[in-house]
Amino acid sequence: SFSKLRPRDDLVGSTKGVASGALSFMSIFDTTTNVIKQGGKRRGANMGILRYDHPEIVDFISSKDSANTILSNFNISVGMDSDFFERLDRDDYVELKNPRTGAVEKKMKAADLWNMIIDHAWKTGDPGLIFLDEINAHNTVKNLGDIESTNPCGEQPLLPYESCNLGSINLARFVKEGKIDHERLKEVIWLSVRFLDDVIDANLFPVEQIEKVSRTTRKIGLGVMGFADALVQMGIPYASTQALKTAEDIMSFLQDESHAASEALAKERGVFPGWKGSYWESIRKDMRNSTTTTIAPTGTISIIAGCSSSIEPLFALAFVRHVLDGQELLEVNPYLEKNLKDLGLYSEKLMLKIAQTGNLSDTALPDDLKKLYLTAQEIDYKWHVLMQAAFQNYCDSGVSKTINLPNAATRDDIAMAYRLARDLHCKGITVYRDGSKSQQVLYMGTKEKKPEDAKQVNQELIISAPEKLLKVDSTYDPACTSGSCTL
Repeated sequence: SFSKLRPRDDLVGSTKGVASGALSFMSIFDTTTNVIKQGGKRRGANMGILRYDHPEIVDFISSKDSANTILSNFNISVGMDSDFFERLDRDDYVELKNPRTGAVEKKMKAADLWNMIIDHAWKTGDPGLIFLDEINAHNTVKNLGDIESTNPCGEQPLLPYESCNLGSINLARFVKEGKIDHERLKEVIWLSVRFLDDVIDANLFPVEQIEKVSRTTRKIGLGVMGFADALVQMGIPYASTQALKTAEDIMSFLQDESHAASEALAKERGVFPGWKGSYWESIRKDMRNSTTTTIAPTGTISIIAGCSSSIEPLFALAFVRHVLDGQELLEVNPYLEKNLKDLGLYSEKLMLKIAQTGNLSDTALPDDLKKLYLTAQEIDYKWHVLMQAAFQNYCDSGVSKTINLPNAATRDDIAMAYRLARDLHCKGITVYRDGSKSQQVLYMGTKEKKPEDAKQVNQELIISAPEKLLKVDSTYDPACTSGSCTL
């Protein structure tokens, strides 16, 4: 969070000069990220959050308009609270205050600020929103301070110097006879909680403060991926009340069992050091970890695991993935391929037709199959937000999800999505309108190319794990600069 930095041109008493402002410091972080990278192989990523009432908020909102932005390694989100929305609803003004002095430097209509946020999100996918009051209402360690920021994709609210410790279970591997195998899932949840707790002690922390705070709160974030794959195996359309109910059933089970596993670890190893004065002490519950659940975007690990990412719908049933040295792979959804073969409908000609759009809309396939295999951009934004909220209802931390929108989506669609996320008590939201960035990692279909020019592969592990790791290292975009990532 850059919200506590004094605004540009604020007087610096010690030098009698003026401050360069919050955005100038963001550019330093961005440049440093470029220089350091991650082991020289992967780009780093940052989340930049500025409260709506900071004097530089207008410049912040428009800071990623250009493809050559100085903030290419940043996701940006506006920090919001209930006061803003109350002012918006009564058509009132927002006071932009100097964080150093508390003085009001300017007033602007809340509606003007809101429209600016919506317009830029429509044009570029940035900024998203972070609901700081919602985050702190569920802060389990308020005794240690308020939370002001998150990790780069927004799913993990963090205190200063805390770190992410996340893991995700591939739900596609837990479907048995058309249902979730809860017995096996419970076993993996308990094992995963122990594993993630071990990571805290085994890890070599780069900074002493990070080690101290991470060991004090012992936050872990166990989540899921392969959710869309699991739904397909169970015959449940993503855009349905049955899918929402399934999401709540799975996440509540994960929440309950991860809490139980952390309680068991507390008996074995002791409570987390920051337990006294925490939420857990107030309800007399011994916990080894201050949080246990998080829904991460799983952009990299879902590729390696050969499953759909996080809780997202299927992005496309056939799509082009740009990989090492400009190579292009045409990936085909394995569940669709199997379904078509089982129904006697599979053909190479049909797969090439599907690849042109990435979905089944232009095919003569049965309507129930089309409904089951709706892709992210075919699904109305309201279902996207409802699904995020369904998982958030049973999640200690946050949920990283992209609200995918077709290119034809309007600014009103984005405004409604943002308001719906707020009303449903999500902790943040990010939208992405297809084509709103000059480049993106995933494309729907191959209409601009001949499908036969791309090598067809199955989404399963036909590419070996080492090869996948090599490709991921060369193409992964953790800062979501190309629009492939989320909050």
